[in-house]
Amino acid sequence: MPMGAESRRRPTIREVAQAAGVSHQTVSRYIRFGGAGMKTGTRERIGAAIEELGYRPNLTARAMRTHRTGRLAALLPAGSAASSLRMLGGATTAAHASGYHLEVVTLDRTAGPRSERVNELADSRQFEGLLSFTPLLPDTGASSAPAVPVVVAADYDSEMRALGALADASPVAELIERLAEDGHRCFLHVAGDRTHASARGREQVYLETIDRLGLRSAGVAGADWSPESARQAVLGLPSGTDVTAVIAANDLLAAGAVRGAIERGWRVPEDLSVTGWDNNPVAAWLPPTLTTVDMDYEALGRRALNRLVSVLRGTEVTEPAGPVTRVFWRGSTAAARPTVR
Repeated sequence: MPMGAESRRRPTIREVAQAAGVSHQTVSRYIRFGGAGMKTGTRERIGAAIEELGYRPNLTARAMRTHRTGRLAALLPAGSAASSLRMLGGATTAAHASGYHLEVVTLDRTAGPRSERVNELADSRQFEGLLSFTPLLPDTGASSAPAVPVVVAADYDSEMRALGALADASPVAELIERLAEDGHRCFLHVAGDRTHASARGREQVYLETIDRLGLRSAGVAGADWSPESARQAVLGLPSGTDVTAVIAANDLLAAGAVRGAIERGWRVPEDLSVTGWDNNPVAAWLPPTLTTVDMDYEALGRRALNRLVSVLRGTEVTEPAGPVTRVFWRGSTAAARPTVR
């Protein structure tokens, strides 16, 4: 044996077990599930033995032997969306709680190559399961199931635009209903980019709610996500307008609407109530603070990951699928009252 070879030899799981006074199966469970469910003393002894011996699991050997890697993959199209970071945070937390490591893999924006790549990943068995946050072709994963499950949450399209639960616009109705109770009768909607399902959904719910409640709309303005479009929409309202509330498709648009109101000499919320969407952190610090809609992206990511784990383990999903949106009523909205403009 070459000099120094002994000192470079990797300690084995059986040596860790011997040092901790437990079986190697117990050490394996500790590594697999992070010590969850074990007695405190047992968990501490195993952790100390691993640290003292410098033990590192041989993931390649374990995968070849058991076909289990402890790794899951979250699949996203190339691009960026701030909400995706929060969803991945929730998914990562759920993965760790279930004894898995979650890795992110970006996919091609074209459906065919994207689905082919997913099949390649499934066949490679680098991961125990795949969670796709973007739609795939119907037969994706068929060749590898059930050995490597592919669960599709489909929260983003190929351009990282929101789909499904992320595009749920129902809180717009809650905003208008509450403002109507407070005496508002004429509204303006500043829309987002209509290539986004979320923008189209918010516009549709706005129009449906106005019609259902017998209210009046001064129209739908904007159609992009720029604050300037909202500023111009408010500045473009005719003198003597009856509009007392603006429903903006996101917080940036709401900020632009507030700016336009100030430039017209209107007070927010005394002369004009303004609502946004996204609960941007700055929304709680603006003067006035902004009424907005918050979406629990972490919960969506956690639920999606738990669906994958339930498939892997053949168990039922235990987390209830309750609402993930919440309206934060703040200082930018108030009861309508007659004003002189």
